[in-house]
Amino acid sequence: MDEDTASPPSDQNGGDEVGDDTASPVAEVSGDEVSGDDRGETPERATGPVKAPPLTANDSRPARPQQPAADGNGIRVKVGSQTFVNYSNVRDLRLGATAIEGVVFRQVVGAPLKEGKDVPFRTYRSDNPEEETKLIAELEKTNINWKYPQSPSVWRPYGPMFVISGLFLLFFFLMLRRLGGAGSPMAFGRSRGRLYAQEDLGVTFDDVAGIDEAVEEVREVVDFLRSPDKYQRLGGRIPKGVLLVGPPGTGKTLLAKAIAGEAGVPFFSLSGSDFVEMFVGVGAARVRDMFQQAEAKAPCIIFIDELDALGKSRGTSVVGGHDEREQTLNALLVEMDGFDSNNGVIVMAATNRPEMLDQALLRPGRFDRQVLVDRPDIRGREDILKVHVKAVKLDPAVNLTEVAAISPGFVGADLANLVNEAALLAARKNRSAVGMAEFNEGVERVTAGLEKKQRVMNEDEKYRVAYHESGHALVAYSLPNTDPVHKVSIIPRGLAALGYTLQRPEGDRFLMTQAELESRVQVLLAGTVAEELVFDDISTGAQNDLERATEIARSMVMDYGMSELGRICYRQSNRSAFLASAGEERTHSFSEETAQQIDNAVRRVINNGLTKVRDILTHRRDALVALAEELMVVESVDAGELKRIIEQNSARPRVVPGTGGVAARRPNPDVPAEQDETPDLQAGGAS
Repeated sequence: MDEDTASPPSDQNGGDEVGDDTASPVAEVSGDEVSGDDRGETPERATGPVKAPPLTANDSRPARPQQPAADGNGIRVKVGSQTFVNYSNVRDLRLGATAIEGVVFRQVVGAPLKEGKDVPFRTYRSDNPEEETKLIAELEKTNINWKYPQSPSVWRPYGPMFVISGLFLLFFFLMLRRLGGAGSPMAFGRSRGRLYAQEDLGVTFDDVAGIDEAVEEVREVVDFLRSPDKYQRLGGRIPKGVLLVGPPGTGKTLLAKAIAGEAGVPFFSLSGSDFVEMFVGVGAARVRDMFQQAEAKAPCIIFIDELDALGKSRGTSVVGGHDEREQTLNALLVEMDGFDSNNGVIVMAATNRPEMLDQALLRPGRFDRQVLVDRPDIRGREDILKVHVKAVKLDPAVNLTEVAAISPGFVGADLANLVNEAALLAARKNRSAVGMAEFNEGVERVTAGLEKKQRVMNEDEKYRVAYHESGHALVAYSLPNTDPVHKVSIIPRGLAALGYTLQRPEGDRFLMTQAELESRVQVLLAGTVAEELVFDDISTGAQNDLERATEIARSMVMDYGMSELGRICYRQSNRSAFLASAGEERTHSFSEETAQQIDNAVRRVINNGLTKVRDILTHRRDALVALAEELMVVESVDAGELKRIIEQNSARPRVVPGTGGVAARRPNPDVPAEQDETPDLQAGGAS
């Protein structure tokens, strides 16, 4: 197509062929930027080599031309003074919405174009539909590469808005999942209860030990679910609710799992805190959804752990206005026993703070039964130990009855931890089996804490701690109403204990007498009295002893009526039945004069205890010194060694004169009856 580079015939506006040699082709046609709207977005269409007769046009154009941009065999473009360029001289045409862009790559008349140098150009595009159709037809006949833009989408201006909205919705969705824990924003009102099948739990009544009475109470519920006709034929009905109460770690949740494993019915488990949310109405909606799911699978069991998080007494909130927790509790009350109460749905719950529950929740018709899951006695502890040692390799010499005896007050969780600690200690010592030594050490580790052998004391502090603990042990050994001393040690344990005297009761105790409480106060005061007698000074190590002794003395006066003020309780306590809370709220209603009398009575209990402790340590100072020297050498003394040291360094019987008159009811086994001085001690009874 090289012959097409000649200019068009002279009869087509021959003046168009006259060029100005001084004009710069680049200054007029290059360097123009094309706006985004003028650029096509979808390529591209190629045409063949057929040419049409060229046409000419004016070389001067307004800003928005009305003449066609191309006619026949050429396109109007200003290159120097040349305004008409044959199609064969241009390439890479881009047809924008309002302009046409391309490149002139061949010499044209009147425009000095260097060989091999392209000159970009830009010309206006006609907005006449007929001219537009004609231009496209002409381009399709050539072999020039050209691009034709598609019309921009009507949604294109809204694209950024859609992106920003999508990011905002994604952020909001993630925040809802973080705050609410639900799978989607629409799941706020859905219950979080988990449905368990019988084979999923794997726990039966055979795995529950030490709480036989509680098992018998709930076994009847399981039997009713299995064979309801047995009870319905006599007019009986199934209990709607069973509340398990007891101290932490006694096995309330384990008992609920055993019920689910034995009953063979659907079992929904959730926590009381699952109903509490930051959004109003969510808790009540979850309660209703939970019972709807349960009714669809009736008969079934719903178990709510830590019910006190949901069922706290109404009207106790310190925040004014409507409490969301009360709304949730009201929904639970209606579902358990309302006009539309569900038949075949048994609600079981566990709590260790029953005194905080709303009275409407505890009435018959909602929670018909309250089952006490209490601390196990010595026989129960032995049964629990038998369950936990099944997976442990025991030494044949291990006596589980003895282990149960040295662990009074332990609940099921404590005993499980004890067995695990004993196994870890045996493994640390490379033993082939777990023996009694590991169980004894495990009890000390659970009760007193971990030994701190790397906590090095100087010689003076070590002597002071030795006499301090010797005073505790000697007074506990000498008084008639104390628990036997099991071990004395000056090895630091736990967080702050530099030494300890371990006493173990001979059996389970449920009551304490006035003499026993006074003996406890005296044992606690013995450490600081021993320091005072030996060093003529006291230390800060007795702070916890003094705190506990003062609390016992104050309870004797204000709670138990064990003073000359009479059998009056001066303190109303909101103390939990199963939790020992340091911040428990206590109220009192008495005059300032009575408060002064209470303080005087407490001071008398403490002062009398100090007097008796000084008498004991003064009479048995040799034993005190011998025991302290022994502790400086061996650091730990057991019960047998303690008894030998005291008997070798004391000419008097175990009970020191003037320490109390209750010894007549508890004879001293170390002294023959005809030599026992106990009857002579009654004159020095406790005040």
